[in-house]
Amino acid sequence: MSPPAATPPAAPVWPGSHYPLGATWGEESTNFAVFAPEATAMTLCLFDDDEHETRHPLTEHTLGIWHGAVPGVAPGTRYGFRADGPWEPARGRLFNPAKLLLDPYGRAVSGSVDPSGPVYGYPRPGSGDPDEVRAAQRGPRCDADSAPYVATSVVVRDTFDWGDDEQRRPRHRWTDTVVYELHVKGFTEQHNEVPQAIRGTYAGLTTNASVHYLRDLGVTTVELLPVHHSVPEPELVARGLTNYWGYNSIGFFAPDSRFSSTGDRGQQVDEFKAMVKALHREGLEVILDVVYNHTAEGSPLGPTYAFRGLDDLGYYKHVDWVSDGATYFDVTGCGNTVDAAHPPALRMILDSLRYWVTEMHVDGFRFDLAPALTRTGHRVDLHGHFITAISQDPVLRHVKLIAEPWDASMDGYQVGRFPPPWCEWNDKYRDTIRDFWRLQSGGIRDVASRLAGSSDLYADDGRSPYASVNFVTSHDGFTLRDLVSYERKHNEANGEHNRDGSDNNRSWNGGVEGETDDPDVVRLRRKQAANLLATLCLSTGVPMITAGDERGRTQRGNNNAFCQDNETSWMDWRPDDAWLDIYDIAKTALRLRREHPALRQRHFLAGMPTVPGGPKDLAWIHPEGREMTEADWFDARLHTFGMFVSGDPLRAPGPRGEQLHDKSFLLWFHAHADPGKAKLPTNQWVSEGEVVLSTDSGHPLGERVSAGELIDIEPRSVIVLRAL
Repeated sequence: MSPPAATPPAAPVWPGSHYPLGATWGEESTNFAVFAPEATAMTLCLFDDDEHETRHPLTEHTLGIWHGAVPGVAPGTRYGFRADGPWEPARGRLFNPAKLLLDPYGRAVSGSVDPSGPVYGYPRPGSGDPDEVRAAQRGPRCDADSAPYVATSVVVRDTFDWGDDEQRRPRHRWTDTVVYELHVKGFTEQHNEVPQAIRGTYAGLTTNASVHYLRDLGVTTVELLPVHHSVPEPELVARGLTNYWGYNSIGFFAPDSRFSSTGDRGQQVDEFKAMVKALHREGLEVILDVVYNHTAEGSPLGPTYAFRGLDDLGYYKHVDWVSDGATYFDVTGCGNTVDAAHPPALRMILDSLRYWVTEMHVDGFRFDLAPALTRTGHRVDLHGHFITAISQDPVLRHVKLIAEPWDASMDGYQVGRFPPPWCEWNDKYRDTIRDFWRLQSGGIRDVASRLAGSSDLYADDGRSPYASVNFVTSHDGFTLRDLVSYERKHNEANGEHNRDGSDNNRSWNGGVEGETDDPDVVRLRRKQAANLLATLCLSTGVPMITAGDERGRTQRGNNNAFCQDNETSWMDWRPDDAWLDIYDIAKTALRLRREHPALRQRHFLAGMPTVPGGPKDLAWIHPEGREMTEADWFDARLHTFGMFVSGDPLRAPGPRGEQLHDKSFLLWFHAHADPGKAKLPTNQWVSEGEVVLSTDSGHPLGERVSAGELIDIEPRSVIVLRAL
């Protein structure tokens, strides 16, 4: 059965070209090309402002790509495709011309999705019972038109003036990089210094209030939570919620129109570019958190938005074929897994990445659930198609590449195993540092390794300490304030009866669950937050700060706020509840890191002199003032230690091979609940030090201490001494 009739084209479609994919505007005509190798017919559908649809059959089919050029198509025109072909769910063929499909290569998306409409390829049972849904999928396809209920792609013309951005584009070395993970909307939605009309948008991030804050804090690189166009899961919409984080992509070339202040007919593209240009002008890199591992179409019983209706067999990994329909191989926990080993799907991912680098000027990517993309067949293959293609690509191999080195499967945990030049989120760092400050570390052996760059994970394959992206919190889990205020998750607002979110939080509430007016508990929490943030900023590797942690942002104990597009997730800029002392600690730590290369070295420290007769480049100090012994490393009761880092000279040479010199540092970490004492080591290289960072009120900034001196340390404190 055919979809409802629409106006036929006023003029024939020209043959056009099968390259490039997507919609390419030209003065004379706009070329459309879409990959659908098993479709038997393809129709281009254009929409005017009155929602009137004009259909243009595409008759040219080259190398699996349907294409044609249509004269007189203006930029901003909305369009989609209808693909015809066999309806054989058991064989992964789900063609249905009644379903309007987004262009996988569309540069912009207009409108929203109403999942209560006929957006499924089969008649949707009213009850939603899984057995009834499966039975419906085995039956005839649903021929109700989905066009009024889905978004459309938009023809975009590139007129943006980048000026001298390519020349001024910041390129921070990994050793100098400090990542700040933020949500485009959440960062400015409640900022009273950002004009109301642009709060929560790309434009909001370009304001002085935004960029000056980031520069003042001392970060170098903004990592944006997903900005590829996304749609919420139907089950979330049914609960009156949405996917705020955006980890449900459907447009890998399109900036999400949720964050546009100027419109969704292509204006969001220029607004995004203007944001990148403004951040670059202030010396800030832009990294995108990208979700290529799955799409918003979900499980085989999910809606049809694009990929499923064009080439289900090619875009998604399958387990097998059974009588009641295709079964996806799902290692993402989201219903499907994109088959990045299949050439057309891999090509789309690579084309998308190159587009964001070359056309949108972004500086790198953090890959969500990266092992899902590396699989050859069903097996994780870190030397397979995806990794190999990126490593040899002349554009992509030079940008920042960060892997989230796990997926939702048992074999997907790959921390420490991604090849150069990849860097990785290091959850071992997160867990170890959390445990140390809550007195659950069982000694300091693992703590020392994490502070020094996790050589156990990264040194054996030739990578550097900066391969470890260190973090104590991220968007996923407790905020820093909640980490020291809650021992249990409180996710009731998510509508899943508090079953969602991790139960392994490694948190400590200081004796009271949740917010409290008890001044002693609040003081303890703020100190613990300061300790955690100072430790992060001064550890070897690349620190990543979650937006708002430096101000004490709270989600009231929700550790899975992906569906909370409200004050639970947004940054609170009011000064009355801000933990500004934590901000000062973070700012100070980042300034020390920036000013002193000894605190951000690119080589693993060896615990040996860098020159004959010189000091060790790294030494671990017992609170008695001596170096650690083998027995000390296995002392589970030890929660106080010093980390001596020599800067005279540095292990890494200068650009002409010259020796570089810096100050030396002694960092004391005391996690005990009781006061402690520490004796400063005596040696021939350092005789006196100055306190340059402290969470101990008894040791203010500027205090001078001498070698051999015994100092008192308050419970749970960090003290950083710089050699004079």
